[in-house]
Amino acid sequence: MKTLVIRKLIVDEGNELFDAQGMRYAEFASDFDRVRDYAALILESCPPAFREGNLLEQQLSEIIKNGIKHGNRRDSAKRLRVWYDLRKRARFIVEDEGEGFTGLDNWNEFYRKRQTSLHEEDFDGFLTLASWRGPGSDDEDGGNSLIAALEYWNGGMIYNGRRNKVGVVRWFPGGSGQEGRT
Repeated sequence: MKTLVIRKLIVDEGNELFDAQGMRYAEFASDFDRVRDYAALILESCPPAFREGNLLEQQLSEIIKNGIKHGNRRDSAKRLRVWYDLRKRARFIVEDEGEGFTGLDNWNEFYRKRQTSLHEEDFDGFLTLASWRGPGSDDEDGGNSLIAALEYWNGGMIYNGRRNKVGVVRWFPGGSGQEGRT
């Protein structure tokens, strides 16, 4: 049987992913209707190979959406800050003005149980853990964006101590010499 390795969301204030030196910067109002516009603006100069169809835009949009919706509570007076670097890889730091992802530890436990059920082929147990629904979830939330994000950001997904800032990176095959880096 294969060894089960479970990734998780990490809190590490001092992680190198939060070093914004040399990164571009954008700041946006918390306008939920403009999430895709914000992502498109940031990705204007993105190398075509990094776009992977529209997968990069979808993943960035999810981070922006979560910051506006869950962090800033759609309060247009609050700002969303984005630092980004699209030279050798796709790297972003997104910070909102909210109280932070208070359910992060609960999400990690949910994900551990979910992946264990899948690994042990306990499909009935897995079905009960098919999607995450936290206390702030509503009918507009898909419930699985963090699961997809954890898999997509192959170079890491790190939160600051307040849990209102996330740093992510994706390495691309052939472009950086960092294939498969985690």
